[in-house]
Amino acid sequence: MKTRLFTVILLCSIVVSLAANGARDDAARQHEVVVYTYDSFISEWGPGPELVKLFEAKTGLKCTMIDAGDGAQILSRAMLEKKAPQADVVIGIDNNQVQAARKAEVLVPYKPAHADTAVPAELRLSDDWLLIPYDWSYFAMIYDTASNVPAPTSLADLTKPEYAKKIILMDPRTSTPGLGFVAWTAAVFGDSYLDYWKALKPNVLTMAPGWSTGYGLFTSGEAPLVISYTTSPAYHVEYGEGARFQAVLFDEGHPIQIEAAAIVKGAPNKSGAELFIDFLISEEAQRVIPLTQWMYPVNPAVELPASYAAAPKAAKTVTVSNETLSEAVDAVTALLAR
Repeated sequence: MKTRLFTVILLCSIVVSLAANGARDDAARQHEVVVYTYDSFISEWGPGPELVKLFEAKTGLKCTMIDAGDGAQILSRAMLEKKAPQADVVIGIDNNQVQAARKAEVLVPYKPAHADTAVPAELRLSDDWLLIPYDWSYFAMIYDTASNVPAPTSLADLTKPEYAKKIILMDPRTSTPGLGFVAWTAAVFGDSYLDYWKALKPNVLTMAPGWSTGYGLFTSGEAPLVISYTTSPAYHVEYGEGARFQAVLFDEGHPIQIEAAAIVKGAPNKSGAELFIDFLISEEAQRVIPLTQWMYPVNPAVELPASYAAAPKAAKTVTVSNETLSEAVDAVTALLAR
C-alpha cells in the first residue's frame, strides 16, 4: 500500500513539475520573437544582426532569427510545422510566391502601423496585407567586365556559344532569384520559354541552391555572369571594389522582386510578431536595408547611399502570373534534369 501511495505521489509530482515547466516556457516565449529567414539575411554582413539589436532595444523583447533555407524554402518550413508552429514571423517570401503563400494557409493577414505611408501602393502585394513588403529590386544579370566575353544585351544573347558554361543561375525550387529568372524567361518568351531553356542549357555552369552560393561562385571568378539584382553593384562600389561588376539592362525589360514578411498562423507570440512587423517597415529599420541587404527599402522616407548611383533602374518591367510560373518551374526543372 505504501509503495502504491508513493508511486501515485511521484507521478503527481512529475505532472505538476511538467506543467510548471510548460508554464514557464510559455511565459518565456511571450518575451521572445522567433523569425525564420534566409542565410544572407542573418549573416554578419546582412541586415539581421543590426535589426535584432535595434528591435530588442526598442521593445525589450528577445529576437531570435533562424536560417530556414533560401527564400523558397522558408514557406516550406512553415508548412511542415503547420500543426505546431515554432516561428512567429517569416521573412523572405516574395511576389512570385503570393499564390503559394495563400494556398498554404500558414500565414495570417496583418496591416502594420503606418503601413499607408511606409509602403507605397505600387509595392503592396495584396489588399489584406497577408504579406508585408520590406524591400525590392529588379532582377538582372551581373557581368564581370574583367572577363573575356562581351556583355550580353538581351536574354537571347545568353544562348550564344561564347557563353558556354559561363552563366550561374539558382534553383527555382529553393531560391527566389532562381524563381525570378524563370519568371523572366516565361514573361519574355511566352509559350516558347522551354525552347529558350533548351538553347540556354549548355551555357549554364551550375544551378546553385541559393543566392549566397551562386553569387559567391561568381565573385570568386568561376563564371562571368550571374543572376542577381540591379542593386548588387552598389555593394562593390561601397566597399571600394570599383565598377568591375555591373548590372546589364535588357530592352525587353526586367522583373521586379518585392520581398515580404508575414505572421505565422498560430504564432506562439502573435503580439510580438506584430511589433516586429511594425518595426520592420519603420524608418529606423528601413535605414539598415540599403547597406546590408543591398536592395531598395520600401519606406520612401529613407535616403539612399551615394553608392546606389551604380544601381541602374530598368526602364521597363515584365511580369508573369503565379500560375504560369508554377507550371514553368516544373517544366524547366524537368528539362534540366534530362
